[in-house]
Amino acid sequence: MAEALRGEAVGGALLALAAAVALVWSNTAPGSYEELRGTVIGPGALHLDLSLGTWAADGLLAIFFFVAGLELKREFVAGDLRDPARALLPVVAAIGGMLVPALLYLAVTTLGDADTSGWAVPAATDIAFAVAVLALVARSLPPALRTFLLTLAVVDDLLAITIIALFFTDELRPLFALLAVVPLAAFAVLVQRRVRSWWLLLPLAAATWVLVHESGVHATVAGVLLAFCVPVVRSDAAGGPGAGPGMAEHFEHLVRPLSAGFAVPVFALLSTGVQVDGLGALGDALSDPVAIGIAVGLVVGKPLGILAATALTARLTHAELDEALSWWDVLGLALLAGVGFTVSLLIAELAFGAGTETEEHAKVAILVGSALAIALATVVLRARVRLAALA
Repeated sequence: MAEALRGEAVGGALLALAAAVALVWSNTAPGSYEELRGTVIGPGALHLDLSLGTWAADGLLAIFFFVAGLELKREFVAGDLRDPARALLPVVAAIGGMLVPALLYLAVTTLGDADTSGWAVPAATDIAFAVAVLALVARSLPPALRTFLLTLAVVDDLLAITIIALFFTDELRPLFALLAVVPLAAFAVLVQRRVRSWWLLLPLAAATWVLVHESGVHATVAGVLLAFCVPVVRSDAAGGPGAGPGMAEHFEHLVRPLSAGFAVPVFALLSTGVQVDGLGALGDALSDPVAIGIAVGLVVGKPLGILAATALTARLTHAELDEALSWWDVLGLALLAGVGFTVSLLIAELAFGAGTETEEHAKVAILVGSALAIALATVVLRARVRLAALA
């Protein structure tokens, strides 16, 4: 089962199933769904008496961001991001794919005299969903396609994490932030020495998460900080000949099934439930300028920003696409990057507040926009597969 959960398609399918269950549940038995989300558990003395919905957003997503952080560091140290020439196009594409959706959202909500605080909602790409869809619809296309998307999505996640830390920290408590450095540093020392004992590392990771949570910085940032402490390259002392699989690969192998099989699906289950009482209510939600801005950002802004940034960079520099890729491939990936599921839902909750009408409308827009992005990307990529087969 763990091996299956390490596959991208299985994790994406579980995520989609959890979202579907949440939508059905919240519309057939809304009372029990909201009661579950609002159930408070945890020690009050540590200010951790949180609702299950908050535990999912702050705690379970920290596991997801730990895995994303490991993957990001591995790409920077030993992967495609290590070579500036190869990394330039997807990195610039990720930046363009965040700026244009944010600007379109601001334009739509400003003209509609609506809440502009959700500008970052359509800016994020969901790694798990996007890579899973690519694995399902375009598995016969060149491996460079997946590498480009993975690099773009990983950089996108790093930018999203930075946005969460900088713009969605309500009240910073510097003392707790400084105290968090102590268990974080101890964790770093142990993993640098290749210590793998869970009974030492897990309490330090938990302490780091608690202190970051208390500091006012969003607790998912703790997952990224912990991941960045983990070494990627095997040391000579560990018996390696130099570059090779190290602690990051070991932890990713262990934690990815937990993230894909439990953390992300449970977050989706507790976050995507939104009541839509018929087509009229759906129309009301999508007529909100906030929802329009999010949907336009995901479906139009993402591909426009990625294509424009990639084409402009290729024209102005010596950076080139991989020989195996065409601009049709880039278009398919740009459309697929509009799947802003997990991180977009998190930012919507932070921007608009959990349970508010605006957040409910934002959820509808994220679901509709992501579904449209998947449909359009599937059409383009499947056409590319057929053309590749004929060639």
